[in-house]
Amino acid sequence: MKKRILLSFGLLSVFLFLTGCSEIKKPITSESSGFWNEYIVYPLSWVIKEGAHILGGSYGLALIVVTILIRLALLPLMIKQTRSSKAMQALQPEMKALREKYSSKDQKTQQKLQQETMALFSKHGVNPMAGCFPLIVQMPILIGFYHAISRTREIASDSFLWFDLGEKDPYYILPIVAGITTFIQQKIMMAGQQANPQMAMMTWMMPIMIVFFAFSFPAALSLYWVVGNVFMIVQTYFIKGPDLRSQASGNAGGAKK
Repeated sequence: MKKRILLSFGLLSVFLFLTGCSEIKKPITSESSGFWNEYIVYPLSWVIKEGAHILGGSYGLALIVVTILIRLALLPLMIKQTRSSKAMQALQPEMKALREKYSSKDQKTQQKLQQETMALFSKHGVNPMAGCFPLIVQMPILIGFYHAISRTREIASDSFLWFDLGEKDPYYILPIVAGITTFIQQKIMMAGQQANPQMAMMTWMMPIMIVFFAFSFPAALSLYWVVGNVFMIVQTYFIKGPDLRSQASGNAGGAKK
């Protein structure tokens, strides 16, 4: 969990760095060169523009549809992450026993603990880094969205509901909703797992960071966050349904006592 928190902070730092790149002021076109422009930014810009053309010229609706399509494409990865998370949770008693067995802090003992732990993961087919893969995959998409929105005149100049897509939300509604939905998503993702301080910190820190960044970025990016979070909440509920229902019934039983 500590590694995941550090990875989250690291990727968000990279996000902030890349969004400040000099190319952010250069319009994106089919003539734009470079791997980043050709294979990430321009395809996203093109798909959003084509979606808007199909949806009657609404770039806001196109952003929603493209976000859902991206989440559907990432669904197998998210299912794998959830299964890996469940497997890691099931291995907690054995991992605790290993830590107690190799409690000494000397280097040889810690190396043996690491070897035994990796052998345990291998035996049960668990990848401890699987929970980080979706975050790693989504970060280029998130940065690509930012560039596509900022560097495509048609998107940046369009409006949707009460906000301009290329400007900050004037009422800060979307950033707050993005933070709330991120918190709900984190809570559902961690349902049924053993509570620890790192997990609790992650549950609160991620929404706070999202709100902080969303205040400064175009409203279209906040729209992407909100739609993606709602999709993730629904998706996680169906994937982890039995765990959530058992936890709810357990809480209800405890309240009656």
